[in-house]
Amino acid sequence: MSIPTIARHTSIVFSREVRPLLRSPFQMVIAVVQPIMFLALFAPLLPGGATAETLQWFVPGMVAMSCLAAATMTGSNLMLEMATGSHERLLVSPLTRSSLLLGRALKEVVPVIAQALVLVLLTWPFGFAIHPLGILGGVALLALFSVGVGALSFALGLASKHQDWLFWTVQQTLLFPVLLSAGVLLPLDGAPTWLRWLSQANPMTHVVAATRELFAGRYPADTLLAGLAGAVVVLVIGLAVGIRRMQRAD
Repeated sequence: MSIPTIARHTSIVFSREVRPLLRSPFQMVIAVVQPIMFLALFAPLLPGGATAETLQWFVPGMVAMSCLAAATMTGSNLMLEMATGSHERLLVSPLTRSSLLLGRALKEVVPVIAQALVLVLLTWPFGFAIHPLGILGGVALLALFSVGVGALSFALGLASKHQDWLFWTVQQTLLFPVLLSAGVLLPLDGAPTWLRWLSQANPMTHVVAATRELFAGRYPADTLLAGLAGAVVVLVIGLAVGIRRMQRAD
C-alpha cells in the first residue's frame, strides 16, 4: 500500500474520530475538570504556595497529566466499538489496518490543544506567564507523546476484547505510578535514590521537564532534546505495537 493511500485513509479515519469531539466540545472541557481541581487544591500546598512561580511549574505538569489520562482512556472507546460491531465493519472496509490506528491515534492531538488552552487561560489572571512560541512547542511535544500513548491504549483495548477488566486493571495500575515518578505533582529532588532512578527511566519525566521549560519561554538544548527523545521513543513503540496488533485483529 502506497504512502499517499495510507495518508488519505488516515485522514478519513481522523475525520471520523474527531467529528464527535467538534460536535460536542463540552467533552473536552470536562476532561480538564480533574487538573483544575488539582490546581485549586494541590498547588497551595506546594512550597511557596500558589504563587506565579509555582503556577509556572505546576500548570505544564497538569497539562501533561490531562494529556496522559485522556490518551490512556482511548482504548475504552475502541472496546465500545468492538462491543457494538462497528470496529468489525471497519476492518472489512477498504481502509488499511494501519490507517485505522493512525487516524484514531492522531485524534489525540485535538484534546491536547483544547486542554492546554483551557488551563493556560484559566491560570493567566493568577500570574501564569504566557509565552506563545514556547506553549506551541510544548503542546507539539505533548501531542507526539499522546499519539504514542493512545496507540498503546488501542493495542491494550484490542488485547482486552471481551475482557474489560483487563484493560481497566492495566490502565489504572500504570497511570498513577507513571505520573508520580515523572514529578508531575511534586518535585523529586529529595526522593530516594531508587525513585530518582525510576524517574529517569520514565520517558514522561523528560517530556514534562521539556514542557515546563518551553512553557516558561526557556530553551535549554539538553532538556529539550531529552524531552523530544522521550516523546519519540513512546511514539515509535506505541505505533509499532499498535499497528502490529491492528494487523492481526479479526
